[in-house]
Amino acid sequence: MVSVVQNVAIDCADPYGLAQFWSKVTGRPLHPEDKPGNPEVEVLLADGPVLYFNQVPEPKTVKNRIHLCLRPETTREQEVERLLGLGASLVADRRNPDGSGWAVLADPEGNEFCVLRSESDRAGTTS
Repeated sequence: MVSVVQNVAIDCADPYGLAQFWSKVTGRPLHPEDKPGNPEVEVLLADGPVLYFNQVPEPKTVKNRIHLCLRPETTREQEVERLLGLGASLVADRRNPDGSGWAVLADPEGNEFCVLRSESDRAGTTS
């Protein structure tokens, strides 16, 4: 027997607000019963687990020990710019001159995530 990942839980101060950010990132809807002020909100991904936002009283204080890695449908550079426009911030730039690498961003509450190379980016480099 095995376990199935039901959701990826993300602690936050404003579940609805942060879920709206991630809904825009992923292009996926919030659970239809979720509304502002709810202590728990879900983003319903097309495949795989749900993104589950859970209100907690304490602020984020250290680097995430687990994070999401995104592979965009557009180029990595276009996606980084789009996400910065949605309210993300650049934490660390791990992109290399040869096109390899990734960008580390943070969502509006400081949770880190990575933007990897897209399939088209990967096809254009040998690394």
